Amino acid sequence: MNNRPFGVTLLAILAGLAAIFAGVRTLQYLGIIPFTIDFFVGSFDFRTFNLWAAFMWGLLTWIYIWLVRMLWNVQPEAWLFLAVITVFNLILDFIVLVGGGSVEDMGAAFLLNALILIYVMLPGTKKAFDMEAMKAAGASEAAPPPPSSPPAST
Repeated sequence: MNNRPFGVTLLAILAGLAAIFAGVRTLQYLGIIPFTIDFFVGSFDFRTFNLWAAFMWGLLTWIYIWLVRMLWNVQPEAWLFLAVITVFNLILDFIVLVGGGSVEDMGAAFLLNALILIYVMLPGTKKAFDMEAMKAAGASEAAPPPPSSPPAST
């Protein structure tokens, strides 16, 4: 295990918060926790059941928990995986917001994913995961083998 810088610990905590958001959303789609819509005069709670959405959010919860473990152990693959998952979540959150979702409902998740993506792309964070060594290792694996000499004819 590498020494874990504070920034990587912060990323693991933020990914843990994202796992909690996804877990709450899973419970909402299972009908266990109600959705709440706030109005000026009060709030409206309702429950819904959508097995497909619950399965997808549950899968995302599991992915985030797995990602927290990878970040906690400072595995270089965690940096790339976190960046990909965060961009994917930002796209989905944006689609929900544009498609008529409420800002109160998706705003916190959108801001959390934006903060994670900004922090992941900082040079110090890449350095903590030793991304340059990973890039060099990938380049050496992708390099074609040296040309061999043709067989001698007899």
